[in-house]
Amino acid sequence: MKKFMDENFLLETSTAQDLFHNHAAKMPIIDYHCHLIPEMVANDHKFKSITELWLGGDHYKWRAMRTNGVDEKYCTGTETSDWEKFEKWAETVPYTFRNPLYHWTHLELKTAFGIDKLLSPKTAREIYDECNEKLQQPEYTARGFMRRYNVECVCTTDDPIDDLRYHKQTRESGFEIKMIPAWRPDKAMAVDNTKNFAEYVNKLGEVAGVSIAKFQDMIDALQKRHDFFHENGCRLSDHGIEEFYDEPYTDSQIEIIFEKAMRGQELSQQEIRQFKHCMLTIFAEMDHASDWTQQFHYGAIRDNNSLMFKKLGPDTGFDSIGEFNTAKAMSHFLDHLNAEGKLTRTILYTLNPCANEVIATMLGNFQDGSCPGKIQFGSGWWFNDQLDGMTRQMNALSVLGLLSRFVGMLTDSRSFLSYPRHEYFRRLLCNLLGNDVEKGLLPDDKESLYRMVEDISYYNAKNYFKF
Repeated sequence: MKKFMDENFLLETSTAQDLFHNHAAKMPIIDYHCHLIPEMVANDHKFKSITELWLGGDHYKWRAMRTNGVDEKYCTGTETSDWEKFEKWAETVPYTFRNPLYHWTHLELKTAFGIDKLLSPKTAREIYDECNEKLQQPEYTARGFMRRYNVECVCTTDDPIDDLRYHKQTRESGFEIKMIPAWRPDKAMAVDNTKNFAEYVNKLGEVAGVSIAKFQDMIDALQKRHDFFHENGCRLSDHGIEEFYDEPYTDSQIEIIFEKAMRGQELSQQEIRQFKHCMLTIFAEMDHASDWTQQFHYGAIRDNNSLMFKKLGPDTGFDSIGEFNTAKAMSHFLDHLNAEGKLTRTILYTLNPCANEVIATMLGNFQDGSCPGKIQFGSGWWFNDQLDGMTRQMNALSVLGLLSRFVGMLTDSRSFLSYPRHEYFRRLLCNLLGNDVEKGLLPDDKESLYRMVEDISYYNAKNYFKF
């Protein structure tokens, strides 16, 4: 019987162990998609407790706690203490067997705090006190955790109206780890709620210094902000969409839809989809002109619990995997850009793993030889960034594309303790390859294997994003 989470955790063969310990583990981290709060990096935030660091904003843990019968006040409430919240999480952890939270929890305790104990009600107080004691030390700050995990670069997720002051502050402070903004213009196409859309467009105009009276004015304002982001180091966009859109539209139709939205008039589903299709196309053209990479995260149904949405707002643990028949629309979208000579480097992420093979085969349609892996299948995302989900994603990419050219893992997280997800991914990658070697499915060509592991862990992303 193997010991739980020893040095060879997830590594089933000697080949896998060699690949990980002597190659993958040594590679720096390029976390090209995350939701870190830039202000915390700029000010080198000091955490008051392990609860703030670990449970604050973590909807993965909140979902598990609710499922375990924990009252909401211990998840998102303000009337309960840090210890009370941590205690309820510790009570929940033993019930998370086979959930990735069990692995992440103990990998984070081990790598960040050197704690090998299993978290449970019996050990909760001891672990809580030990973590809090270490959090008082100067190396246990936001920047300290980034250094601890050998992070070279992170890309945050930023709205076009953001002034990027904290990115500038971080650069000017001399911090050796790059923090780069990533353009996330979802609100500029969110005409589902015309009231919120109109308010956003007016704010956009103020920030960009553009008087927005018609649709082209909004595009001019967005282009100014796109240029501003580029000047501040941005080389990457990201779009969170339910699905791709394929509704034809004319310029006059888009102008009418825009005017209706600005007046607060309700739009039809057809009009909403036309507008979103138009905006995604325009954003893609901007990214191509600036030689950026574009990312598309699709397939989530968000804010399913309307009662809790009213109480807590978005991103609080009430989202799920959706079912969308989007392959043709995706193909037409990419084909249109490609035919116009405006298809930039692209990463496609699906939240529904039933579309893994759809994405993996879509990539090959639009590779053009201009760079290795121009069109990428993004790593297992959100509900899929765990043992089974990441394995299925890599298997689909291996069979139907080139795993060797994969740009690898990202955290997609708000937490400074999420970097062990890169280690988790690298262990899985090495185990996949190691098992194939041991079974005679791959040759024991160490030079090629070492290069492949190091490339997927680090070098592919470094060369692809041009940071």
